[in-house]
Parts: sequence; structure tokens; C-alpha cells
Amino acid sequence: MRFFLLLFILVPLAEMLLLFEVADYIGGLWTVGLVVLTAVAGIRILKRQGLRTLLRARQRMESGELPAREIVEGMLIAAAGAMLLTPGFITDTLGFIFLTPFLRGPVAAWLLSRGVWSVRMNSPGGFDPGQRRRNANVYEGEYSRGSPEGSRLDDSPQD
Repeated sequence: MRFFLLLFILVPLAEMLLLFEVADYIGGLWTVGLVVLTAVAGIRILKRQGLRTLLRARQRMESGELPAREIVEGMLIAAAGAMLLTPGFITDTLGFIFLTPFLRGPVAAWLLSRGVWSVRMNSPGGFDPGQRRRNANVYEGEYSRGSPEGSRLDDSPQD
């Protein structure tokens, strides 16, 4: 808990110091323009990468596999979006790292292998949406809520 508190104090301070240094070097308006440009470019990339990850997760689910890596990559993409909307060059750099597929993939694999994020199955039979289609017997018929005539217990013949 103290780590996150320290992180929330130190990261904005470092961002401000870096922004001041860049503004001294290239000018204040150019710095603001660069921050806005990275946010706009990041959001455009975010949309594209998020859609690709969603489609890959859907394909894996349709094939009966657990999309663990895609889930973690989706979380990294969401974190990248938050970082890109936060003004500053440090968070923008981390956001672009999480948006770049060849950098995000190893980060997601590392997080899964270290158990930082784990994706577990909740169903007792395991995660296999295709199992029902492959192994189930299909019975066709009709169903109605009402009972047919003469099927009541009191209509049965008595001896």
C-alpha cells in the first residue's frame, strides 16, 4: 500500500520536472503540443490494438481455449490508455510500450508466468465453450407450459 502511495507522489513530480526541462529546451507551447500529439496518437493506436486483441480473444474462445494472454494484454491496453491520457512523457512512454504488440506480448507473458495476474476458470467443468457442441446429444422436441387434457392426477381412472 505504501508503494502505491509513494508511486502516486513520485510519478507526478517526475513528470512535472521532465515537462519543465523539455519546456525550457523547446518552449512551452511546443511541449504542450507534443503532449497533446502523443495523447491523440496513442488513442488512435489504442482503438486499433484493443480491437485486434478482442478479436484474438474471441477466436481463442470459439476454439475452446482460455484466452489468458489476451485478457492480460487487454488489461495492459486499458492501462496504456489511462497512461496516454495522463499528461507527461514518462507515462506516455509506458503507455506506448504497452500498446506496441512486440513489447506488450513479452510483458503479458512475464506477468502470467510470474503469477502477477492469473486467469482462472470458474466453471467446474473447465473452460471449453465448444465442448457442448462437440460432445452433447441433441434432442429435438416441443415444450409448452400448459398440461394436455386428461393428464391431471385427479382425472386418472380409479379402481
